[in-house]
Amino acid sequence: MAEFDTTKEQQRAALHKAIWGIADDVRGAVDGWDFKMYILGFLFYRFISEDLAAYIDEGEHEAGDPAFSYAAMSDVDAEAAREGIVEERGYFMLPSELFVNVAARCDKDPDLNETVKAVFDNIEGSSVGTPSEKSFRGLFDDIDLNSNKLGNGVAERNGRLIKIIKGIAGLDFGNVADAKIDLFGDAYEYLMNMYASSAGKSGGEFFTPQEVSELLAKIVIGDKASVNKVYDPACGSGSLLLKFAKLLGQENVRRGFYGQEINITTYNLARINMFLHKVNFDKFDIALGDTLLEPKHWDDEPFDAIVSNPPYSVKWAGDADPTLINDPRFAPAGVLAPKSKADLAFTMHMLSWLSADGKAAIVEFPGVLYRGGAEQKIRKYLVDNNFVEAVIQLPANLFFGVTIATCVIVLSKGKADDKILFVDASEEFSHVGNKNKLMPENIQKIYDAVHDRSEEEHFSKLVGIDVAGSENDYNLSVGTYVEKRDTREVIDIAELNERIKGIVAREQELREQIDAIVADLEA
Repeated sequence: MAEFDTTKEQQRAALHKAIWGIADDVRGAVDGWDFKMYILGFLFYRFISEDLAAYIDEGEHEAGDPAFSYAAMSDVDAEAAREGIVEERGYFMLPSELFVNVAARCDKDPDLNETVKAVFDNIEGSSVGTPSEKSFRGLFDDIDLNSNKLGNGVAERNGRLIKIIKGIAGLDFGNVADAKIDLFGDAYEYLMNMYASSAGKSGGEFFTPQEVSELLAKIVIGDKASVNKVYDPACGSGSLLLKFAKLLGQENVRRGFYGQEINITTYNLARINMFLHKVNFDKFDIALGDTLLEPKHWDDEPFDAIVSNPPYSVKWAGDADPTLINDPRFAPAGVLAPKSKADLAFTMHMLSWLSADGKAAIVEFPGVLYRGGAEQKIRKYLVDNNFVEAVIQLPANLFFGVTIATCVIVLSKGKADDKILFVDASEEFSHVGNKNKLMPENIQKIYDAVHDRSEEEHFSKLVGIDVAGSENDYNLSVGTYVEKRDTREVIDIAELNERIKGIVAREQELREQIDAIVADLEA
């Protein structure tokens, strides 16, 4: 176990060093947050190249040709296998288009930017008219190889592309697929740390820290050895969905991964992330669009497992669109979430698409737990119908660009009791760098409390829905039910009084001494 962990840390350090080196080389050209698409895009390009070549090589080796190398094959000979490979893998690349071959000749190619653009276009083009087309369409659109951000002329752009390509090529993990770390997730987090000021709150919007993802996935999985379908209606880069593959094994997410994302760049990142985690095109369905107004998975719901970190207090149509109150997702509450705060609209959407024996874990902005008006009425619906399984107060400063303490609402349609578990996990963290971080022991403690529905003084408490409901005006703030530990110093009043008496006596003694001195001086 120790050796594995050491390898992980070594690979993580190597990845960070490589990213920093590339960033240093292109400093002043590709600014801040835009840089991420080049790093992540070329990581992805290297991965799918190696993955395809390894797949073809393995087949030929098993067929009796141990010396076969697809990377060394001629494009003409390889072309004959195009149709079969696309059918199996969803895409095709000629040997000359593989990352290893492009990288080997990149500093000798005067048209490198056009070469790479053609490769990206060909990868997407190979899927056209096939079942994988939806998964590949527009996948490289955010990697602008003719951007002025790379340089003012072709030579300057190519010079910086060479540095990026060689930096990615220099990552010595063997085959990228064999890396012990989550390459994409680690690279994304490191890039966000590097450019925190420019990423701003968008960082927390697009990416959920791996530790929070793990907590939510564990809560939703519980004792299950497998789940049918996993769904995230605001999936960002897909990190929450992919935790299920890590914790259960991809084969135990039987019908795959479903998500929707409104931001086109992040939508592309989510699809890239799926491929980087070896989720084949037929095992995921990531859609682009506004989940609240144009949900894309009506034909796929209900879902057994739902996890999400939707955008906090984002604006939406609300009652400005009178048709929404008749939408089967929102109608049961009898009221729509406020136009300025769509948080509980996402919550109602997820509840609606949750299966009868499923579970949802949702990161929420704390205001949804106690604000009045329409949000209180929605909480009334959730509590009175016994859909709220647990409310967890998370530590502050876990998310990029969000210092406030967020919370998690756990929803279930098949609860065994009529109580809500409140968990105060605000102190369950370690400070790492400039962020707080859930450590494995923190995750386990929170999970155990939710799983066992156990009570612990100053940490967790079971509260009847009648108490959380009508008795407390449907206030679901954890602090209302879980008393904080009093960390103030205990003062012994009797001892304090004795000390004060001593001080008073000493004061009187000093006064008398001063008076005596003054009398001597006046004599």
